[in-house]
Amino acid sequence: MTVNRESVQQLLSSEDFGNRISGVNQLRQLDPSVAFELIQPVVNDSNARVRYAAVSQLDTLGNQDLPTTLAILRDRLVNDSETDVQAAAADALAALKFTEAFDDLQQLYRQSSEWLLQFSIIAALGELGDVRAFSILEEALTSEVSLIQTAAISSLGELGDVRAVPLLIPYATDPDWQIRYRLAQALARLGGSEARLTLEALANDAVEQVASEARRGLETC
Repeated sequence: MTVNRESVQQLLSSEDFGNRISGVNQLRQLDPSVAFELIQPVVNDSNARVRYAAVSQLDTLGNQDLPTTLAILRDRLVNDSETDVQAAAADALAALKFTEAFDDLQQLYRQSSEWLLQFSIIAALGELGDVRAFSILEEALTSEVSLIQTAAISSLGELGDVRAVPLLIPYATDPDWQIRYRLAQALARLGGSEARLTLEALANDAVEQVASEARRGLETC
């Protein structure tokens, strides 16, 4: 079946949410300018799965109109009733480097009790690359949720602020090997003598994945 503007529009207008999801997925086969036009109403669909599918595509379609995309994503981040959709909005904001949304992300992280949303925001802040994120990433290191801690370690590495090194070094003895693995990656990015010393210790880690990652880090650190 030929996929064109009319066929996709028909799916997006269907009363069946499965058809609407199919329509969102088929937007990838259209010209980006057309796809961006058609996707805008769908981000407010009554079905959360449809909204999630639509918002998740804005990281690639959003360049068609950045001001409009920013407004859409900020609205879904703050006002959507579903955590998954909010998390998708955070991901897209970071992918498009919308530093204008930093305050929204920071405020929502502190207000939300949903660990999945907090995790997505912390991961997004690393990708966003805004130096203002340092303090909230430092705060996230103390989270009781290990996945949020892991995301904070990775994001501090992405942020590239060497002030993170002394904050991260204590995690070299964390019992969770995945935290030590992410630590090795982060320290390799941050560099410096202290980071290198810790990587040398991690190169002898009992878990081979951690040790291998630390040895790779030493080659570039």
